[in-house]
Amino acid sequence: MKNADKKRVLREMLFARRFEERCYEAYVERKIGGFLHLYPGEEACAIGVLEAAKVGHDYVITSYRDHIHAIKSGADPKKVMAELYARETGVSKGRGGSMHIFDIANRFMGGYALVGGPFPLAAGIAKGIQMQGGDEICICFLGDAANNQGTFHESLNMAKIWNLPVLYVCENNLYGIGTRIDRSTAVIDQYKRVSGYNIPSAQEDGQDVDLVYKAANKAIRHVRAGKGPYFLELMTYRYRGHSMSDSNAYRAKTEERMWSGRDPVIMLRDRLIEAGQLTHDEFKEMDTEILDEIEDEIIRYAAESPEPPASEVGRYVLAENDPWVKGGVQ
Repeated sequence: MKNADKKRVLREMLFARRFEERCYEAYVERKIGGFLHLYPGEEACAIGVLEAAKVGHDYVITSYRDHIHAIKSGADPKKVMAELYARETGVSKGRGGSMHIFDIANRFMGGYALVGGPFPLAAGIAKGIQMQGGDEICICFLGDAANNQGTFHESLNMAKIWNLPVLYVCENNLYGIGTRIDRSTAVIDQYKRVSGYNIPSAQEDGQDVDLVYKAANKAIRHVRAGKGPYFLELMTYRYRGHSMSDSNAYRAKTEERMWSGRDPVIMLRDRLIEAGQLTHDEFKEMDTEILDEIEDEIIRYAAESPEPPASEVGRYVLAENDPWVKGGVQ
């Protein structure tokens, strides 16, 4: 990553942290309902990987912890927040909520609530790219616990057989909801699990955005060159519970303190300060500007946007007996 880009990347990571923290507050205020899975602690993963991709050109798909992936892919943060507020101006017109953020114009192909659901979809997108002869790739983000799904193994096997242009990125935060990985998974290092499918893989520190970018750049070059799929495992840690309903009582405080000492935002900030590219005052000013932007523009936009009209409750629901499908409701 070029030095000139690092300050911008720091701002993006800090914005991601503040955006998610404000989502937490809005949920407590009952402005956001339903399920909410937050990303603090993992910012270097999505931002580092997608910094190495061609945003708006490559396809991106992920699971339900998806807000930051969508924003880094080009989605308007105001519309993402409006979606969380269930407003008509949201990226999914207020019908999807936190776990179903989409932005087709920027080729962000969605967050999915089904664990393991994105694996075959990513393979399908990559197959479409291959059939059309494009130079795009599909980047599929996944959690470590999802790898125990059958779709993981089926999709990787097919991806290799067909030599598909797909990069699987495992954000290994060590927990599947409240279950630690060593209690549920026989092979702890996830990158080793794909060796059975003859797919090249690597493991990297997911808290260091410089290392993430370097590893992702190598992986993306491999896939874009037509050499087939690649699997990248990023070791990271979420600073909050699995979701808003998670008390987070199952993790040792010593473990939490250790990972908080490797905060990806602070690590990059301190690196830039030591290199003379940033001062503490500039960082504070950056933080203040971000907080003001989130409150004055993003939250205001979401709060003032209209709710979907009740008369259109069935417009985007496809079912055999749905009158919208049959044309009975205008």
